Amino acid sequence: MRPPEGPVPAVFFDGETSARHQVTVSVDWRTPPALIVEGQASGLPLRWLLERLRGLSDQADKTTLVVTLLADTEDEAPRDPARLVISDPALRDWVVRSRPNLFKRDLREGAGVKLATRALAATVAFLVILFVLLPQMANTLATLIPPEREAALGRATVRQVELLFGSDARCDDAEAQEILDDLAERFVDRALYDAPLTVIVMDNPMVNAFAAPGGHVVFFRGMIDEAQSPDELAAVMAHEIGHVVARDPTRLMLRSVGSVGILGLVLGDFAGGGLIVVLTDQLLESSYSREAEENADLYAFERMIEQGVDPGALADLFGRMKDQHGDVEGLASHIMTHPSFADRIAEARRQSDRAGETAPALTDAQFAILKDSCAGT
Repeated sequence: MRPPEGPVPAVFFDGETSARHQVTVSVDWRTPPALIVEGQASGLPLRWLLERLRGLSDQADKTTLVVTLLADTEDEAPRDPARLVISDPALRDWVVRSRPNLFKRDLREGAGVKLATRALAATVAFLVILFVLLPQMANTLATLIPPEREAALGRATVRQVELLFGSDARCDDAEAQEILDDLAERFVDRALYDAPLTVIVMDNPMVNAFAAPGGHVVFFRGMIDEAQSPDELAAVMAHEIGHVVARDPTRLMLRSVGSVGILGLVLGDFAGGGLIVVLTDQLLESSYSREAEENADLYAFERMIEQGVDPGALADLFGRMKDQHGDVEGLASHIMTHPSFADRIAEARRQSDRAGETAPALTDAQFAILKDSCAGT
């Protein structure tokens, strides 16, 4: 295939301005062969050597060919900033077929190592921000957020849970609510946390409970069903209040907001409505650090002993969960966010041994009311 006889129209961009220049292009066979670009723009005519032509493959319009020159520039990929847009089918096809190096990737010597080094540095910086700086900032900011703002965030989280499980998901039993409120108040250290506390029960079989920002503690019916004694339920309550007192939910959400924001910049924007979904999912998964979980356990043990409730109840609950779901041992147990069941059971037993005289956290009648609190919903 030969190029077209005579000049053909094309479009030229000089790389210095955004001006679009109408030009003509022809092939000059004198040694070395080249494309001759002629027109009225400043700097024309140009003689582009065929051996130095480079095509730009990432173009939306596949009916045109955009070429530039391999040039001596400071860029890692040394290319002339000027561009020539060839629309003539004959010239376009001839250039593509006759130039084997047209789409060659040209990099300066050592550019690959330099780019890899920069990519590694950027990755390390990203991980440091995500896993070091953000948690530290979240720890600081969690103590500075006004209580009313924190409570509003908690209410938004609870609303999201209600959207997930249905608008009528709450178990609205006044008598059961009073029992739960009184139980929760027993385990709040008001010297450490003097804001209101709200306990909510959701009619869902999930065996779970979590703390949300602003003093919200959410139990699922499945958690109440799983408890075989008032003390087991009290142990879960005390543990979640331990998270509330330490403001772990707020700290987790602040960290997640930062993480979502950074990931949004890298992977694409997250809408505000999707953000609260992500944050709620974080709380449902209870993905606190191992240290936060261990501290919440220790808080629960201390408060249960102070209130004359046996902390060994937590070992009974965890023992059944371990039998049902297994445990993680060895290196993997140090990677998980929660301490292993075996470790938590052992600590609960140790705390039980040092407890003095204990009594059930609730009467049998009160415990039965809680068990039946979602029966009519």
